[in-house]
Amino acid sequence: MKITKILVALSFLFAVSTANAGELSVTGSIQATYQSEVDRTSGNPLGMDRELTFSGSTELENGMTVSVMQDTNDDLGFGNSLITFGNVGGLVDINVGSDGSPVDAIDDITPNAFEEANATSGSYNDIGDAASDTGIGFKFSVPVLGAVNYKYVPKMDGNKNEDKEASGDTNAGVGDMYEVTIKTALGDLPVVGSYLDGATLTTGFAEHDQSTVANADDAFDVTAALTYSNGPISLGVQKKLHNEGEAGTTAATDAIFYKDTVIGIAYAINDDLSISYNTYESQRHNSDAANLRQESDAISIGYAIGGMTIGFQDASTDNKSWASGKDDTRTVSVKVAF
Repeated sequence: MKITKILVALSFLFAVSTANAGELSVTGSIQATYQSEVDRTSGNPLGMDRELTFSGSTELENGMTVSVMQDTNDDLGFGNSLITFGNVGGLVDINVGSDGSPVDAIDDITPNAFEEANATSGSYNDIGDAASDTGIGFKFSVPVLGAVNYKYVPKMDGNKNEDKEASGDTNAGVGDMYEVTIKTALGDLPVVGSYLDGATLTTGFAEHDQSTVANADDAFDVTAALTYSNGPISLGVQKKLHNEGEAGTTAATDAIFYKDTVIGIAYAINDDLSISYNTYESQRHNSDAANLRQESDAISIGYAIGGMTIGFQDASTDNKSWASGKDDTRTVSVKVAF
């Protein structure tokens, strides 16, 4: 009902608007990597990634904007898409589509020169599951509190409907999901802000009705990150809780959850060259499996030459997959953006 009222209000706003001619642009990147698996057989160490994004925008005569985005997967097939109505009522941006998850976007925002500590080594669970599900989102600012990003998915069944269709009973056993993040610049706080310039507090929460079975607990994510930047130095620490919920009908099955701590420090040697040290610790709570603390440490170097970026990471993980074992990797990357 809430979504219906919102869409009715939007249709009225757009009905009294006239659009000007818009523009379409194409951006993308291609990346080549060499990854050495120190503790396992590397096989062919060469890898590729390619991204292509089509975007367009126009402006309505009432001051609102409309922008669209369509990206592609590695096979250059259609991936995610998004349409955004900006400056609605002079207060909020409203988007509809399958691109973006507010919580997934802040899964690890500690500073790094190339990649997160767990990007190439270890086995981890990201937070925020709504990135590829079609939903409706809202972005707006609140005085003092900062930037708010919210997304709601009516049924998180993984089905990307075509126009003029509904997903029906696709993955009928799951329900809805919502995510919200808040980014607060601590330097803008009254009274104490002058002492906190350069520091940012980012928080996020997500809740997912991952099972419609009676007595099943919802899955949820909680995170908080404190980052600070001063000249060439950037620091960050982040806490995360990922709870997968309990899908049974009795209390006999305990929910599996993870408590993670992420720390990063980066130093910009100059405008083009930077170096970072990152660490990621994850503690799993699973009554039916081993729960050793998984720890990853990584040193990264990033060097930018115009539109090309060269990256290097040496990463090491103890107790991979929360069990006894190591996972050491060395990765070299060349990425060109256009």
